Amino acid sequence: MNYVFLANIGTDLSSAAQNTAKEFGVDWHHFTSQIISFIIVAVLLYKFAYHPILKVLEERRQRIADGLANADKIKAELARTEASRQEVLNKANVQANKLIEEARAAAARVQETETQKAIAAAEQIISKAREAAAADHARMLTELRREVGRLVVETTSKVTGKVLTPDDQKRLADETTRQLAA
Repeated sequence: MNYVFLANIGTDLSSAAQNTAKEFGVDWHHFTSQIISFIIVAVLLYKFAYHPILKVLEERRQRIADGLANADKIKAELARTEASRQEVLNKANVQANKLIEEARAAAARVQETETQKAIAAAEQIISKAREAAAADHARMLTELRREVGRLVVETTSKVTGKVLTPDDQKRLADETTRQLAA
């Protein structure tokens, strides 16, 4: 039943087309001239409009492709540059750390040297102070012996009531000095 209905539609359409062609009529002469005019316009459009547009589009596509290729090259170059920069930074960090370590070692050596110098200077100062103290002690002892000798001579002359000769004074001073030294 459906096939019969579709077959009826097909025959109705073909008869309608035939009736339309009969009513309007086909002028083959005009139809042929229109086809030739259309072909000429199509060829002219293809040659002067469509072909140049395609050429411009192809050039644009090529420029875009070149631009993308250049962008890829630039990305690769940028990556290489970044890697190189990172390598330079790493080397600089290593050198900086090395310099810092060398500076610390040099500072430690200088500190040790200065410490040794300070210790030597302190020991020298202490040694000079001891020598000075010993010299002062010896000087004071000498002065003390003289003073004691003088006092003994003076005391002896007062106790004995006689004036002592220089030889007696010297002998008493020497005896007193020997007794004090012992």
